[in-house]
Amino acid sequence: MRKLPIGIQTFESIRQGDFLYVDKTAMVYQIAHIGKPYFLSRPRRFGKSLLLSTFEAYFLGRKDLFRGLALEKLETEWTEYPVLHLDLNARKYEVAGDLDAMLNQYLEGWEQRYGCGKRERSPEERFAYVIEQAYLQTGKGVVVLIDEYDKPLLQALLDGALLEEYRRMLKAFYGVLKSCDRYLRFVFLTGVTKFAQVSVFSDLNQLNDISMKLPYAEICGITKGELQQVFRPELECLAARYGLSFHDMVDKMECQYDGYHFHPEGAGMFNPFSVLNAFDAEELGNYWFQTGTPTYLVDLLKQSDYDLRLLIDGIETTAPAFSEYRAEVNNPLPMIYQSGYLTIKGYDREVELYTLRFPNDEVRYGFLNFLVPYYTRVSDDETGFHIAKFTRELRAGDVDAFMERLKVFFAGIPYELSNGNERHYQAIFYIVFALMGQFVETEVRSARGRADAVVRTSGNVFVFEFKLDGSAEEAMKQIDEKGYLIPYRLDGRTLVKVGVNFSKETRNIERYVVATGE
Repeated sequence: MRKLPIGIQTFESIRQGDFLYVDKTAMVYQIAHIGKPYFLSRPRRFGKSLLLSTFEAYFLGRKDLFRGLALEKLETEWTEYPVLHLDLNARKYEVAGDLDAMLNQYLEGWEQRYGCGKRERSPEERFAYVIEQAYLQTGKGVVVLIDEYDKPLLQALLDGALLEEYRRMLKAFYGVLKSCDRYLRFVFLTGVTKFAQVSVFSDLNQLNDISMKLPYAEICGITKGELQQVFRPELECLAARYGLSFHDMVDKMECQYDGYHFHPEGAGMFNPFSVLNAFDAEELGNYWFQTGTPTYLVDLLKQSDYDLRLLIDGIETTAPAFSEYRAEVNNPLPMIYQSGYLTIKGYDREVELYTLRFPNDEVRYGFLNFLVPYYTRVSDDETGFHIAKFTRELRAGDVDAFMERLKVFFAGIPYELSNGNERHYQAIFYIVFALMGQFVETEVRSARGRADAVVRTSGNVFVFEFKLDGSAEEAMKQIDEKGYLIPYRLDGRTLVKVGVNFSKETRNIERYVVATGE
């Protein structure tokens, strides 16, 4: 067995421990020599910390760690610079003092090396003094690396007062990087989001945001070529485990973990955390999603009354609408995108509209499964059980059993949870059918002129139409008049149409009608 760097985010540990490494060092060298202040947004567990650790090793002149890598042939001088590396990820931020304590911890360490003449002053004054002293004492420009700059802001997202306090502190702290520019050799900040209205970067407006620039699209994550080149033995082992050919296994990995695009023309990127864990377990699972529950996203979705059907179908939007986070509950889209639950899947250059969708099956089904308990009283364990039963019932052609089970999802919703909102009930209907896509071919549509849901099993094609406070007969009539069955007439399977009426008053399925044929 070869050594997989699961949970190891330090370049030195990976290289000295002889762990597998996807070589990104040519790009590290290029970035280090063509600019100075950079910002990169990527989802969690996507290699941001390892990237900064690689920059740190390079600027410390650690030639020994780059032996055999691309950068070894590019660098000839190996100059050592003073490096200030701040990682805000390793703490919970619940009160204003938590951020102050974290900054103080790093400042004290830096002051032990470069002097503590401003110890009684504010964090930003101490930071500026350390940078100046490091430059004067070494005669070299200072390298500043800040990992997860936005962690305190994300944790205070729904606490307006605390968010404003963190914003004030970080704005002043990061602003030092502009006033101390003459002492700096290189600056790189990473995070999940780029905040706009909270103005954290308003004093640091010279940052080069490379988050959506094509030359940097592959800086974090694993391309398909890198996957096949670096992890071929692991892929072959996994293929044997699943009884698949090598190329079929790569295709299966693509569906599960690939699909992140950080530029419309950029290569699809695999999630490195999931890939490594799949190889280690010799099993395809939802590893990335299980590392953190996006409760803040659910809170935003519920407060904003966001139409979840848009997430299932895909969203067309402009770049500013998702690339910068704006502190608005009414628009959760930027947070959903920047947290990694949506990614770029298309771009219409003529009208400058991006299409955003779930990147892959891991995210799609993990996210929808996670949402169910927040929209119903059905637990996580019960969700998986019911979805499996839904699938079995339709495979057996038992529409009655399927519909009765669907009622269970609606029956347990207390009025206060949905607040009588029609969209809430529609969301549950769409989530159920989307989750069935793990096991059978499903399409869930919300656009006018298409059936609400289509499920294809080995023997049948089921077409569902869903009415709110209408009638099951009206739903059936719409299936016929709109020709929803036409695309499947030559399919060879039995066509089954299901008209469903949902009562807002009873908050459940009131009646349904089933018919076969055209």
